Amino acid sequence: RRTARIPAGWSIRRLTAALFAQGLALANQGDVNPQALAGAMATGTHGTGPELGSLSTFARGFRLIGADGEAVWCDADTNPDLFEAQRLSLGMFGIATEIVVDVIPAFHLSERIEKKPWGEIRERYDELVTQQRHVEFWLFPHADSVILKTLELTDPCDPPRSTSDVDEAMFRRVLNLGAWVPPLIPTLQRLMMKTDMDGGRRGPAHAIFPSDRTIPFEEMEYEMPRAVGLETLDEVVGWIRRKRLPVAFPFEFRVVAPDDIWMSPMNAGPVAAISMHQYAKMPWRDLFAEAEAIFRAGGGRPHWAKRHTLKRADVDILYPMAERYRAVRRAADPSGKFLNPHLGELFS
Repeated sequence: RRTARIPAGWSIRRLTAALFAQGLALANQGDVNPQALAGAMATGTHGTGPELGSLSTFARGFRLIGADGEAVWCDADTNPDLFEAQRLSLGMFGIATEIVVDVIPAFHLSERIEKKPWGEIRERYDELVTQQRHVEFWLFPHADSVILKTLELTDPCDPPRSTSDVDEAMFRRVLNLGAWVPPLIPTLQRLMMKTDMDGGRRGPAHAIFPSDRTIPFEEMEYEMPRAVGLETLDEVVGWIRRKRLPVAFPFEFRVVAPDDIWMSPMNAGPVAAISMHQYAKMPWRDLFAEAEAIFRAGGGRPHWAKRHTLKRADVDILYPMAERYRAVRRAADPSGKFLNPHLGELFS
């Protein structure tokens, strides 16, 4: 095992570029990279890959400034309970200043993007997941095709010229028209999916994992038991189609490996991560509330960094280690210095 000691406030972009310069890399990343390493780990940020966990699983130790202003170190041997809680901390245990993370030798990826029938993906997704290192897809709820994205290891090559995996200019025009005339959204999505979507990039992994995301949106993500992931997505999409609801953004579907982190949505087994989005210029609260009921009924747990309506009692049901987590928080921060009203309701 190789590790690197990283300033916790470094962005994923800065971190991965620095690692690559030393011939190293993170084993996986999400699809954006401006966020700080500390924040990404604190919320369980993840990419896609059946054998690859969230960024929180890469942590091997933390240097924190506690509520009393004193520095404290935690890892699996030193202050182990604090370490276990800090792996997905929601920012409640102190200010991280340094993090020791697992790293691997640098590698390169070949990205392939292609349009596929939704029915074919439903039938073949488990097969695709076993064949590819990284698989995800986007599904516009009113269209019958998906945009499939796969990443595979490839020989060393130069960085790609493009920093995006989608044509955001065309998508922005479609979204603005849909926001102006919402009943057009189903037709616009079907027309857009008739255009050529195929493409891809090759380059160092840290340049291929992320893509530019400049269009504002609201997002809710639920981590479903992987066995019911596609079924749950089908149910939510069916509800949207039956009611002809103006959901302008696509769903994103990924898979994540299980972990043993106390407050991780992935700690009960392999998950299918379903992200529901809505264009920021359009109403989203009622849509998300109804969809959340479907996700919850299927045994899902929300991504901590995205929209959800969990209450304290829900946390207790979903996370058997919740009370131990709260006890560590009380010991680390008795006065609640690192709490806000939302976190206080769930964890004070």
